[in-house]
Amino acid sequence: MPKAPSRRLAPIRQLVDVMAALRAPDGCPWDREQDHRSLRSHAVEEVYELIDAIEAGDDIEMAEELGDLLLQVVFHAQLARERGVFDFDAVCQRLVDKLVRRHPHVFGSVTVKDVDQVWANWEAIKKSEKAGSRHERKSALDGVPRHLPALMRSQKLLKKAAKAGLAEFPTAPKTGKRKALAAALFDLAAQCQAAGWSAEELLRAEVRRKEMAWRRAERSGSPR
Repeated sequence: MPKAPSRRLAPIRQLVDVMAALRAPDGCPWDREQDHRSLRSHAVEEVYELIDAIEAGDDIEMAEELGDLLLQVVFHAQLARERGVFDFDAVCQRLVDKLVRRHPHVFGSVTVKDVDQVWANWEAIKKSEKAGSRHERKSALDGVPRHLPALMRSQKLLKKAAKAGLAEFPTAPKTGKRKALAAALFDLAAQCQAAGWSAEELLRAEVRRKEMAWRRAERSGSPR
């Protein structure tokens, strides 16, 4: 039977050792049968539980949910270690290197005047990192996760499309219309529910159609 890790170790090393023990031949049956794909929904769920804790202003719950989210990282790293591709230390080192590289105004000699310039530098550095690789973002619309909730994905894609001249925002509503827009969104969801349709799937399909049209326009060089 695996032994609990020594508390003389740093907590993060204890966590890595615990995860390895759970995956050992004499470890936990549930943990042993998991793989990267089976854990996908758990990662999403933990993120939303963390958001709930943040919005509730509950520090105790936030610490617990951050731990649950960290568990997902350590779990995936252990699975990758078993496959011989990377481990938790490699994940940490890669993150450290990226943060240092993308903050030349902190760890280098670059001077920035505002947050907008920080973001511009970040995007330029990220683009250069991926240039020539299979992760290179050749389209202005690349980089938006396919599995984001449909409403969030529609806004992110619209922002990118507008920045690239492929779409334009409607006239910005007056502040007083916020409640009306919120009510309209809820009413649309209610109409979908009444009709037996999934509002999420309907919007996801429409976002997909819009994205395909924007990508065609981008390739042809024809804005909007």
